[in-house]
Amino acid sequence: METVAHIHLSNGPRLLADVGGRRASFGLETAPNCIVAVWETDCADYPTLGAALVAYLSQPATVAAGGYQARYAGIAIANPIDGDWVTMTNHHWSFSIEAVCSQFSLKSLVVVNDFKALASALPYLDAAHRHQIGGGVAREGAMIGLVGADAGLGVSGLVPAGERWIAIDSEGGHSTFAPMNEREIDILRYARRYHEHVSSERLVSGLGLALVYRALAERARITAQDLDAVQITERGLARTCPVCEETLLAFCEMLGTVAGNVALTLGAKGGIYIGGRVVPPMLAFFERSGFRARFEQKGRFSDYLAHIPTLVITEKYPTLIGMSAMLSAT
Repeated sequence: METVAHIHLSNGPRLLADVGGRRASFGLETAPNCIVAVWETDCADYPTLGAALVAYLSQPATVAAGGYQARYAGIAIANPIDGDWVTMTNHHWSFSIEAVCSQFSLKSLVVVNDFKALASALPYLDAAHRHQIGGGVAREGAMIGLVGADAGLGVSGLVPAGERWIAIDSEGGHSTFAPMNEREIDILRYARRYHEHVSSERLVSGLGLALVYRALAERARITAQDLDAVQITERGLARTCPVCEETLLAFCEMLGTVAGNVALTLGAKGGIYIGGRVVPPMLAFFERSGFRARFEQKGRFSDYLAHIPTLVITEKYPTLIGMSAMLSAT
């Protein structure tokens, strides 16, 4: 797997991690442009981040690549970072950055929001690792936006700064959900029974798919089954469950609204990238959906948005690339 590194790794391999609400990926950067021993696991399989790191460092491929020698590390995590103590929003892990450093004899550990790290990868993704949805052409050197549905909903962006890019720290996924039609108004009404504040993340995310499914089942006067995001996606794509299919259609349109809002807020004429694990498995469905039409549906600013491209990230481990780029820049 390729990444970006601008310095010779004279201090040994660097440990990289991308920790989401459900899944975590780990890798070793052993040389510039080289991440090896990539390992992915369910967060729920381990009681702590430390336990997951121990398991990764014990993998045969990690041992063979010299993972025990790593003294510099970077962790991208689906959570705001403010100080030494990190408590995850969408998972039960919590940890002290200093304690993890001590446990694994690290000289340096950089912990950042996962979408800040993902944004840092965008300049290094080649054409094979992104898929454009709809029209628009990116303006050279312009602001770039990022939206992504994983277990939660991430938002970030890149600000051009001469020869460099500055990644934005953002919790934009927690902004208030804005319905655009009667179906979404009904979804919002249903969600408000359970949540005083309905953010976009409550609905436009992997965890949100189940809530949207239940709302649409009630709307259709059908008894909802106990389905998770994977089951809803599989049945929706196979067209074996009309409510699951409608759930995916609603998800794509609501994501279009969020992406359009981010594009307007940032003035992202360099494009809007769609990250996360939810969209890539349904890429063909996503391209046929109302995502792009909804992205452009902004009244007097529809023409403004029509010129901004939207691109799905198809690289499997882009956040590891971004974490590598961030470590190289420090």
